[in-house]
Amino acid sequence: MNSTPQLLFKNRVAGQTIFFKDYCKTGGYQALTKALKTMSPTEIVDVVKASGLRGRGGAGFSTGLKWSFFPADAPRPKYLVCNCDEMEPGTYKDGELLAADPHQLIEGMVLSAYALNADVGYIFIRYAYDQQLRNLQQAVAEAKKAGYLGKNILGSGFDFELHLHGSAGRYILGEETALLNGLEGKRPNPRLKPPFPAVRGLFGRPTTVNNVETIANIPHIINGGAEWFKDLARNPEGAGTKLFGLSGHLNCTECFELPVGIPLGELIEDYGGGVWKKRKFKACLPGGASTPYLTAEHLDIALDFDPLAKVGSRFGTAGVTVFDDHSCMLRATLNLLQFFARESCGWCTPCRDGLPLVCWLLEKIEKGEGTNEDLEMLKQQQQQITGRSFCALAEGAMGPLDGLLRLFEQEVIDHIQKGECPF
Repeated sequence: MNSTPQLLFKNRVAGQTIFFKDYCKTGGYQALTKALKTMSPTEIVDVVKASGLRGRGGAGFSTGLKWSFFPADAPRPKYLVCNCDEMEPGTYKDGELLAADPHQLIEGMVLSAYALNADVGYIFIRYAYDQQLRNLQQAVAEAKKAGYLGKNILGSGFDFELHLHGSAGRYILGEETALLNGLEGKRPNPRLKPPFPAVRGLFGRPTTVNNVETIANIPHIINGGAEWFKDLARNPEGAGTKLFGLSGHLNCTECFELPVGIPLGELIEDYGGGVWKKRKFKACLPGGASTPYLTAEHLDIALDFDPLAKVGSRFGTAGVTVFDDHSCMLRATLNLLQFFARESCGWCTPCRDGLPLVCWLLEKIEKGEGTNEDLEMLKQQQQQITGRSFCALAEGAMGPLDGLLRLFEQEVIDHIQKGECPF
């Protein structure tokens, strides 16, 4: 395997969790000390913006730019919320990070809050992450005892109060405004925007929502600087490292920290150990269940936001799920769409009614009972749902369907013509 800088996973020891004492041995809380003693909040925002860090939760929006929208002069309380809902199939990087090194997130939360002049924070964590929640509870207690959380942190005059919130468990809670409703004890429907959370978010106050991996990068950027972080990527337009969660038909399905811009083929062969059972690569989801497929013609593509957008897919969460040449891509797509249809909050018609209709059409065709008219209706639904739902859930659900119809339409036709699944 090729060597790679270990930042987020620098303290990772298989089967162990690194807590306060060992975290500090490897430079833990040095970035926070540096920031509180020598940097202004505006300087931190500028460094993060210059670093090129883009959100690691899926959307890929510039973190520093997002922070710059936050009203620094608004009266308190102001909130920083960390999204650790992570319920998308094929995505598990944040769970791995918190299983190994929870203090990275704690330090990143305090740094981010200082940069935003926010005084209250919440970590909203997936219901199934019991051990990760316990790790965070211990890390929060340790940080408070050491003076890195709470009142007058390190004598700086900055106060930050941090709370942990265990989710009841729905995929829609990964949408930031639905998450805010969930935190407030309301039904987790997405909110109409504007107003955006930076203006009126949690409890009607200015709020910024960031992903676990995004926030965990902040201490390293403050310690190493913007140019250092940018230079970690393989491609000139990229920045930093990324946690790649490998799953599917590979010999090795683990989470690796690798440079942004690593080629897909290198990831599969050098880190995934190649396709299992001596079979051939057929396709993959490059960024979680809501991203369009890639095929063998894309094995040289740099795994980063812009290169993947140019070939009709998305970087997403970098949850790479591989399918071998024995896979039925129609059945794989049906499995994904059933998940999205089940997890719809029911707030808007394209999602509530459109996704079950797509599932019904895919089921009919997969059973060998489909017609050419069903295929045409499937294409119509893909066009009508895309861009017309209240939030991004239905839009994301159309990702694998778009890949199926664009790259594997002949497989769908074969199901119809043969009257059965050809695989």
